[in-house]
Amino acid sequence: MASTLLEETRQAHDDVERLERLIVKDFATQPAGSHKDKLLQSHRVRAMLDSIQERSRKLIRIYDDEDGARKEEIAQLRLGGADNVFSNFYERLKEVREYHRKFPNDDLTEAENDEALLSEAPAVPFSGEEAMGRFLDLHELFQTYTNSKFGKQVDYYTYVSSVADFGAIPRAQRLGRPYREYLQALVAYLESFYERTQPLSQLSRQYEKLEAEFLEKWQSGQVAGWEDRGEGGGAAAAAADGSSGALDLDAFDSADELEMLGAERLKEALAALGLKCGGTLRQRAERLMQAKGKKLEELDRSLFAKGAAPAAVQSAEQRERQAAALRAVALLEAKAAKLCEMLSSVLEDTKGRIEKKQAQTYEELMAEQAEAEEEAAAPAGDESEEEDEFVYNPLKLPLGWDGKPIPYWLYKLHGLNLEFKCEICGGASYWGRRAFERHFREWRHENGMRALGIPNSKKFFEVTQIADAVALWKSLQERQKGGGEAEEEFEDDQGNVYSKKTWEDLRRQGLV
Repeated sequence: MASTLLEETRQAHDDVERLERLIVKDFATQPAGSHKDKLLQSHRVRAMLDSIQERSRKLIRIYDDEDGARKEEIAQLRLGGADNVFSNFYERLKEVREYHRKFPNDDLTEAENDEALLSEAPAVPFSGEEAMGRFLDLHELFQTYTNSKFGKQVDYYTYVSSVADFGAIPRAQRLGRPYREYLQALVAYLESFYERTQPLSQLSRQYEKLEAEFLEKWQSGQVAGWEDRGEGGGAAAAAADGSSGALDLDAFDSADELEMLGAERLKEALAALGLKCGGTLRQRAERLMQAKGKKLEELDRSLFAKGAAPAAVQSAEQRERQAAALRAVALLEAKAAKLCEMLSSVLEDTKGRIEKKQAQTYEELMAEQAEAEEEAAAPAGDESEEEDEFVYNPLKLPLGWDGKPIPYWLYKLHGLNLEFKCEICGGASYWGRRAFERHFREWRHENGMRALGIPNSKKFFEVTQIADAVALWKSLQERQKGGGEAEEEFEDDQGNVYSKKTWEDLRRQGLV
């Protein structure tokens, strides 16, 4: 019809004005204070803003008038002069009524639609673990991390605590496709969670600022962990990384001495330099000795693992491609770190939630899950305000399964008031005997032992001082050199370890 274009223009302007008034009215009516009501209001306003943008784009297309339809329709209003004014008016009125008869749901300007829009409860997808956006659900990414070569065997709480700590991963392992895909999945999930929990925020503007700052730092070599900007190659960067497991080869005179470190330790040292890690123990030691006293650029290219050769032995195209890959990985790490910073409060709540679940029984977990399902199914405005109730906890006691501090007698019974420090872990404090004993198998203590060049075996259990660990390691090495084969040991059902002579004496007496 000839007159529908102007009617669409009028209707779009009317819809924009009505939606703007509804947004103001919605914000003037504050929710009851519950998390769910506030979240639904934000999504409701976001939907109305999207509708305003959609109608504004439609108006821009109409006013651009690329096909000249609007100009033609306006010209038709002037046809016939004063004699045909009424006939033209009633003809256009008929066309407008016909248009609204065919498209009755296109009009948002009806007054009865106001209350429907203000009371609408948008469907926001959250998993049960996310609890309507209160906590992060990183279990899938956690499984990917622990089952990959660049990851470590840590518990879920430790992973959540260090999810943005990418500097602990050796440079050589940060160049592979699995690590890049893991970063992409992590960034995609954090973006999705941020947009679902904060729909009114503008993540694109945050990214524009982040990318501009990142590019400036990258060009000046100020990006933490990537100061070489990829120009030094993966191997050189990994060798300079203190946490990558590199060895001081000047301390060894032959491949025989290197063999005493074991196959796994030599594999870590080779990976730190970007060299091939396969072969027997002897082959690894000889390959590592070839790098003694030489720069990486002086080594034969065949010694390097695929994609890990330094820049000096690569072609210009390979250097450019590797630098671009490094920059992409570094940018993904920067985005993930920025998102974790913006979601810092949610991360802290997630860690508290994990600790709370570890103290719950199966029945308590099922009861809480049923309560969460009822909360998600309840209409907006019916939530209890108990979640915002202030919890008095002057002693800063751990929280129990009910979200309240545990009794003080239970706190002292488990020895949570006793502090244990470990110098190997960088002076970290552990509260309670249980946490102290458990930390000897955790990533922080393992990294500390690896940095000292000492295997983290049970012989170093309860050793927390660096000097004691080094002295014990030297004593074990001297004993192994002097005595030839290590003394045979036996262990009983209770975990007690005896020498062979003591074991035989106790076995003859029937004590073990």
